[in-house]
Amino acid sequence: MKVLVATEKPFAAVAVDGIRQVVEQAGHELVLLEKYTDRADLLAAVADADALIVRSDKVGEDVFKAARNLKIVVRAGAGYDNIDLAAATAAGVVVENTPGQNSNAVAELVFGMTVMAARNMYAGTSGFELKGKRLGIQAFGQVGRNVARIAEGFGMQVSALDPYCPDDVMQQAGVHPVHSVDELYSDNLFVSIHIPATPETIRSIGYDLITRMPKGGVLINTARKEVIDEAGLDKALAERSDLKYVADVRPDNAAELEQKYAGRVFFTPKKMGAQTAEANINAGIAAANQIVAFLHDGTDRFRVN
Repeated sequence: MKVLVATEKPFAAVAVDGIRQVVEQAGHELVLLEKYTDRADLLAAVADADALIVRSDKVGEDVFKAARNLKIVVRAGAGYDNIDLAAATAAGVVVENTPGQNSNAVAELVFGMTVMAARNMYAGTSGFELKGKRLGIQAFGQVGRNVARIAEGFGMQVSALDPYCPDDVMQQAGVHPVHSVDELYSDNLFVSIHIPATPETIRSIGYDLITRMPKGGVLINTARKEVIDEAGLDKALAERSDLKYVADVRPDNAAELEQKYAGRVFFTPKKMGAQTAEANINAGIAAANQIVAFLHDGTDRFRVN
């Protein structure tokens, strides 16, 4: 069977080598479509593919209509909002992600930005230390758990909110469970966001929550830009000159925020939480293994639709 790897932002060469080894050892054919700029190229390449591996590439209804043989799509990464799940289900295509493969990379970026914010964006002025400070984690999945692990090394006091995670799991990780979003924001100097973008969470973090943060509060977003109410964020930063916002997801109003709140906001030029050599390799090879397992016997452990 034909496995297509379609990536506008290619995997590292060593990751491609690993994917090829997994796919070809299982007796399948691997085809690469890298750095494509025309969507027509994707639609043409996927026409006879049985399986598809993508990164942040958009996989919509047009792909499923073009890909008559397609059986499975695997998003190499945790988030999968770039894939139209309803269209996939209607087409009878399984969609999977690769949870946990990028989690340490994202968690380390959280702390890169956390230290930067605490040190006033390295502007040469006096900042403060993380030791003893309170950190709240919004969603205690794989990334959140790695954030908690690293925070312990900094000597921070950590709490987390996740209605889907039992309290005892958090407590075993040395984390204090909280049960309301208001409590998470009001009790922590730092809040790190790890929720997915869903109808319930889109624009759920805005003025009311952000202004609940203590004086000097720092909001860190390595999740999705859509979970932030950008107008509410702007209003909160305008009224609270002590607040900071750092994100791995550049907001739509980034230029305006950077101009108005210089030294208090920071955005990476593109989403780079998973942009490490290790995460790149891990996610790509995990995707290949999941496809081979599915094509072999229908295993769909990480199915999301």
